[in-house]
Amino acid sequence: MNDLFPPIYHQSMKTGHRFKRLRALPFRIVLPNLVTLLALCAGLTAIRMGLEARWEWSVGAVALAAMLDAIDGRVARWLKGTSKFGAELDSLADFVNFGVVPALILYLWILDLNQSFGWLAVLAFAIAMALRLARFNVMAEKPIADWQKNYFTGMPAPAAALCSLLPLYLNQFLPIPHDRTVATIVAAYVIFIAFMMVSTIPTYSGKKFGARIPREVVIPLSVGFVLFVAALISYPMLILSVATLAYLAYIPIGWRTYRRHASAQPPAPAEQVDDGPDDEEDNGQGGA
Repeated sequence: MNDLFPPIYHQSMKTGHRFKRLRALPFRIVLPNLVTLLALCAGLTAIRMGLEARWEWSVGAVALAAMLDAIDGRVARWLKGTSKFGAELDSLADFVNFGVVPALILYLWILDLNQSFGWLAVLAFAIAMALRLARFNVMAEKPIADWQKNYFTGMPAPAAALCSLLPLYLNQFLPIPHDRTVATIVAAYVIFIAFMMVSTIPTYSGKKFGARIPREVVIPLSVGFVLFVAALISYPMLILSVATLAYLAYIPIGWRTYRRHASAQPPAPAEQVDDGPDDEEDNGQGGA
């Protein structure tokens, strides 16, 4: 009976230590993977909601997958449960949740009106996501300067997924015609987001923002967070539209800030020159 399923081997992302084959793994090792699987379930549910034309629920499921993707890496680090198994599982889940699901939702919503170009946009988005995640896996252990950890290389996977759905957000409170011309514009926008994913344009990550919170701002920050979540639940499409537009508008500012930091740094030796900001350092789990 014990040989029906192969044992799971976990190897530490930091030390390379491989846990011995034990009768039972510590739950802290398994919990981050369960969060990743919950995110995968949310992404697949978004496809079902799209097939039923329940667009707000579909968008909500993608947003939930993005939040769970942000949580699993932090949970793994807090519990010291990061592993290469978790890294591979997270990468596969990210491809489905953020590379396949949003593109299919947009195709079901409007891109099918321009079948050839619409499907080309779907393929471009999914391929760009696969390439980005592959690049992340290759570069994850590449050492970078401390200031570069504030930036991503290109648009990260969860942000790209949420940004790609901007036309669907706007459709909920703006009279957008549902015709082939609009489908062509949406397809071009999706291809632009795909380009942003595989580009080397630095985007601000905010990973260090809020790492340490002054005591005097804990209460107002907590109130603001609760109000934001309440507004997101009450007016999801409006809040997501504003947040997406603000994120896209900030990309040129982040690019200029990165270049200013880079120009202020002393040149590295030839063998250590970095060709751009590294991807998210999430220790094996979390969004890429």
